[in-house]
Amino acid sequence: MKIFKHHVESETCNPDMTPMIDVTFQLIIFFMLTLNFVTEDQSERIKLPESELAKPPESPWESPIILQLTDTKPPTVIVGGDEVALRSVKVVLEREKARLREMNKSVGKATVIIRADRQAHTGTVQRLIKECQDLGFERFVLRARERYSGVAQRT
Repeated sequence: MKIFKHHVESETCNPDMTPMIDVTFQLIIFFMLTLNFVTEDQSERIKLPESELAKPPESPWESPIILQLTDTKPPTVIVGGDEVALRSVKVVLEREKARLREMNKSVGKATVIIRADRQAHTGTVQRLIKECQDLGFERFVLRARERYSGVAQRT
C-alpha cells in the first residue's frame, strides 16, 4: 500500500496595513479639527454665577475680547492667559484696541466678554466695564452658567 504524503507549504498571512493606517490618520485629523483650542480663554479658577436667564449666544460675536475677573484681593483680570491687576487692565485694553485698528476693525463693534467669578463684587465688575468704556468699547457680554429650574421646559 502506498502512502501519499501531501506536502503543504506553510504560508504566512501578511495583511495589507494601508487601510488601517488611513483610518488612523483620519481619526487623528478629526480629533485635531474638533479640539477646542481656546482653553486659555476659560480659566478653571473662575466659578461663574448661575442664572435662569443665561442662554447660549445666537450668533458668534464680532472681535471678542475675553476678560476674566477673579475674586482675589486685590482683584485681577486674566486676559489671554496673562493675569494683570485691575488697575493695569487699561494697558492691556489699549493693546487690544491697537490690534483691532491694525485689522481695520471698529473698536465700538468689538464685543468684550466678561467672565466674573461669582464671589467678585458687583462694583468691581462695574469698574472693569467703565475702564473698557473709557477706551471706546461699547458692547459687553456678562457670562453666567445656566441654571435649570425644577419646572419641565417645553422644547
